[in-house]
Amino acid sequence: MLDPRLHLAAIVASSDDPIISKDLTGTITSWNEAATRLFGYQPAEIIGQSIYHIVPPELHHEEMEILRKLRAGERIDHYETIRMRKDGERISVSVTISPVRDETGRVVGASKIARDISERRRNDEIRFRLAAIVDSADDAIVSKDLNGIVTSWNEGARRMFGYTAKDMIGQPILRLIPENLHYEEAEILRKVRAGERVDHYETVRQKENGELLEVSVTISPIRNELGQVIGASKIARDISDRKRIERLLIQSEKLVATGRMAAAIAHEINNPLESLINLVYLARQNSSEEGKAYQFLQTAEDELERVSHLARQTLGFYRDTGSPSEVYLHDLIENVLTVYNARLIATGIAVDTRFNDLQKVLISRGEMLQVFSNIVANAIDAMPQGGRLQISVRKLMSAAADGIQTIIQDNGSGIKQGHLEKVFEPFFTTKGNVGTGIGLWVAKQLLENRGGQISIASNTEKGSSGTTITIFIPFKIPIHAPDSQTGLASEMTFGERGNG
Repeated sequence: MLDPRLHLAAIVASSDDPIISKDLTGTITSWNEAATRLFGYQPAEIIGQSIYHIVPPELHHEEMEILRKLRAGERIDHYETIRMRKDGERISVSVTISPVRDETGRVVGASKIARDISERRRNDEIRFRLAAIVDSADDAIVSKDLNGIVTSWNEGARRMFGYTAKDMIGQPILRLIPENLHYEEAEILRKVRAGERVDHYETVRQKENGELLEVSVTISPIRNELGQVIGASKIARDISDRKRIERLLIQSEKLVATGRMAAAIAHEINNPLESLINLVYLARQNSSEEGKAYQFLQTAEDELERVSHLARQTLGFYRDTGSPSEVYLHDLIENVLTVYNARLIATGIAVDTRFNDLQKVLISRGEMLQVFSNIVANAIDAMPQGGRLQISVRKLMSAAADGIQTIIQDNGSGIKQGHLEKVFEPFFTTKGNVGTGIGLWVAKQLLENRGGQISIASNTEKGSSGTTITIFIPFKIPIHAPDSQTGLASEMTFGERGNG
């Protein structure tokens, strides 16, 4: 039968963890193979030496306290500290130290079991750093399980929604969702369980005080070490200000467009009114002043004059008073792309520009900014899942006129052929409540007032869909071009949406 002491010695020698013994002066009395692997010393080098060989100098005070506790018969469990290898490298260890007693029960030394926890410490440090990043983020970052129960809640979520982590962890995420939108959560969980990701989904959520908040959310599945989906992480960004500005811009565009149409109508009816006034005047001159016809004609003349005055007032109010200037078109386009840069990045749209316009054109800067802004906004709206926007500007010489040609092309959803002939009509839109339907109509009026042209081509076939808009602006303003002082004004706010 194997001697129990030999059996124990074999267990110590074959252990994966370093097992060391020392006397009460701190002198090492035994050293197993695992200790050699961890600390680098061979038994012959270290047995009989001080334990301080593996204790960093700045931690020698720890060993003194350990020896004090051992002499008092105390045990030290899972004490995490730093120890030093033969080559000077410091490693994180967890040590358990037990008193060793002789046959009389007197403490004569100590056994120490050490475990290398360097990798765990590194992983903990990474987790702590990630947790700090998440907690300090401005966006709300929340996780939930597959039943929609919140499992984590960062400081950004507290600032955005008003609930603390204590309020929300363990509670259903439905607390944040207005009742009429609860169906959204069922669909989101369905996609998460299928391993799908939800990107930049714009919706409405509810704060603790009941206030509704417009947010853009990105939701990603969380997987365990086996690759199984066990929950979801959600990043929510408050877009209330952006959406409010968009609505104000759309409303402003509608109001200004109505005014411009009034100005255009006033201009068109002014000349017939003048003719009617003259005819009524002549009829009145050929009528007896004592007759009723004369009085009726006088009243009609006064009323027509009043209508004419209103028309002149309307026309004068919406008249563009800005002076044209010489500009490079590519400078204006770069200005527009800068304004829309955040939307382009958020939507995942790549922009490819090719500029070859080495000659300036004389135009109203505000009008052309509006034209390019409407077209770029339409392109972004046509590519909600991302895509490519190509813009080229070049000098074009033709028999009709020399000028600058701009081509703006996207690979978005395209416009149905039945709608193409209507896109330049006022208040026609394919965007539902999002658009006003006057962006391209205004662009066409502004360009034609300058003697330019705009055309559109589009395709809705899958794999080759997209829209191409071509603009031509001559260097010289044709004599027959409408006077910009009586055309559509350029006071429309830069950055509004177009027809789409």
